[in-house]
Amino acid sequence: MLFRINPAYLIEKTNRFYNLRSRIKNFHQSNLCQSINHCSKMVTLHGRALHFVFKIPDRKNTMNFYRKVLGMKVFRHEEFSEGCEAQCNGAYDGRWSKTMIGYGDEDENFVIELTYNYGVNHYEKGNDFLSITIQDGEILKRARELNWPIKAGNILEAPGGYEYHIVDGPVPSDREPILKVTLGSSDLSRSINYWNGILGLKLYEKSDQEASFGFSDKATRIELKSVGGPVERRQAYGRIAFSIPYAEQEPLSDHITKNKQTILTPLLRLPTPGKQTVRVLILADPDGHEICFVEDEGYRKLSEPDFESEKVLDLQIQKDKS
Repeated sequence: MLFRINPAYLIEKTNRFYNLRSRIKNFHQSNLCQSINHCSKMVTLHGRALHFVFKIPDRKNTMNFYRKVLGMKVFRHEEFSEGCEAQCNGAYDGRWSKTMIGYGDEDENFVIELTYNYGVNHYEKGNDFLSITIQDGEILKRARELNWPIKAGNILEAPGGYEYHIVDGPVPSDREPILKVTLGSSDLSRSINYWNGILGLKLYEKSDQEASFGFSDKATRIELKSVGGPVERRQAYGRIAFSIPYAEQEPLSDHITKNKQTILTPLLRLPTPGKQTVRVLILADPDGHEICFVEDEGYRKLSEPDFESEKVLDLQIQKDKS
């Protein structure tokens, strides 16, 4: 027996099916947006990780730790007569210095920026910065030879209380020895939405407690780790820096504004005496972590090695007894 189907009936059922499918899709999308606070189109940035900024209270012992224990090299040192307009040295208006130190020149490698505010000998720490991880077994050997304390888990503490986790193994051949910078997160899903969903960094690893991000497979990564409560930023707060092309800075600023996120320092041209001026944009993630995006073209000129400046650093340490 053959059944004849009314075309109008078939059209009605088909429309109901597609309407239901659309409602289900919208429901899931809505739940997803709620779980990450809001939906936002990912921005495309061609970035690279540059450095992490520390404020140091004891310049002499700090430099001994970085040079003799960690085995890093000073690539440039700069002295400033007044505070940085973008608060590179924190909320201090007086004389300060900046030392860039690491395992390779800044053009291709992640380094550490050590800022010293003259006359300031203590910074209260919060739980915003957690650690930096380096893979180089020789560091532990040097620490033992120099009687530098090694905590459980191969943790070394730099002057000022900043922790370094040392992976006891050969320096990796396929990526940088500074593997990651770990920062605290009060809400990991919110952090993932910001760093991956809004800034567009690649999400490399994710668990219930932590997630890591980066711009390239070989580069130093940023890890956000749950601290089980609010992130408290005290006087010792730091800053992570990336470079992006000059042409991407303004679109990034517009993107952050559109997504109602925090801009700490709008696009600003930042001078360094006798060196290249660069344009910077400084943001804050939902936990207040400061993120500097500097123009790549100018920064490559600014960051050219100046090995002679290490003599200025040592002279200032001797004069200031810092």
